[in-house]
Amino acid sequence: MPETKLKVMCIFGTRPEVIKMAPVVQELRYQPDRFCVTTCATAQHRAMLDQALAIWDIRPDVDLDIMQEGQTPSQVAARVLTRLEPVLIEHQPDWILVQGDTTTVMASAIAAHHLRIKIGHVEAGLRTNDKWNPFPEEMNRVVTDHMSDLCFAPTQRARTALLREGIPDGNIRITGNTVVDALLDVARRDWQPAPDSPLRQLPDNKKIILVTAHRRESFGEPMRNIFIAIDQITQRPDVHIVYPVHPNPNVRDLARKLLGHNQNVSLLPPANYLELVYLMKRSAIVLTDSGGLQEEAPSLGKPVLVLREVTERPEAVEASAARVVGTSLERIVANVNELLDDDRVYQSMSSGANPYGDGRAARRISDALLETL
Repeated sequence: MPETKLKVMCIFGTRPEVIKMAPVVQELRYQPDRFCVTTCATAQHRAMLDQALAIWDIRPDVDLDIMQEGQTPSQVAARVLTRLEPVLIEHQPDWILVQGDTTTVMASAIAAHHLRIKIGHVEAGLRTNDKWNPFPEEMNRVVTDHMSDLCFAPTQRARTALLREGIPDGNIRITGNTVVDALLDVARRDWQPAPDSPLRQLPDNKKIILVTAHRRESFGEPMRNIFIAIDQITQRPDVHIVYPVHPNPNVRDLARKLLGHNQNVSLLPPANYLELVYLMKRSAIVLTDSGGLQEEAPSLGKPVLVLREVTERPEAVEASAARVVGTSLERIVANVNELLDDDRVYQSMSSGANPYGDGRAARRISDALLETL
């Protein structure tokens, strides 16, 4: 009798990948009669990955443990390729699933392609059409999309981008973004920080602005501009800024130097996802160069100012839930002040529907995989 279960290996290396892949892992495991699921962590980012795994109680079946201090994208790619190949040979999955645009994603797809294993790419089709922004993520995603047997596009715009590049329509499914599934799951838990947590020390009489900034293309002068803008914004008496600082020394050291003296800025350790959702719910505005927050904050009615020159997620901008303000000190400060001072503008950015999904993306992905049986 032929095998009716699909053997699926879900591969992730960073915290955002776990957050967006966790709903898919859960959905596949809800159907043990149809799927045999293996999880593989590359541990491209060790500590932040482990934080996210704990939230969904995911214990990787395989841990490649590749992270090294000061690693370059090429070194990450090389270690993923060499350590993942024997794992794929041993487990012989029908499909691998990867999510997003990290070096883990691109290298895992190449390893699977070399072994003629089918590839499903969660969050396919996002484009800035600038190979240097975001770097190296833009080309990681492009390469992965073109190797994938199923591209799970979060939006119609992403599907159109894939078609424009010659990817067959039959290989594309519009699913919504799994980050909305994850966000709604965590938001329903109504998690609260421990009494001694620094999150409990945030002022109740000021508007909280959540900041995340870590992108490689912003290292140097752009990151300096962001931090000086933050310093200027906190001269307002009605504002307090919360910044969970990324551990990369190019970010961490500069943040401490420029903002460590400022009592109106809380420089926190990297936030786990429960803490991040809590901070989003507490915040009035989100300043970020993260892709995930651009997708998550609209579900919570939080205006997003994107600290990048371009975004591969223009749907939120078109829905008036986000603005691209770049890394110009003047533009960042001006846009924050406008949102804080003009209630009409604030309401227009905080009241729209989330263009990235309805919380059922993982189910659509599992249904698409079952269609291949």
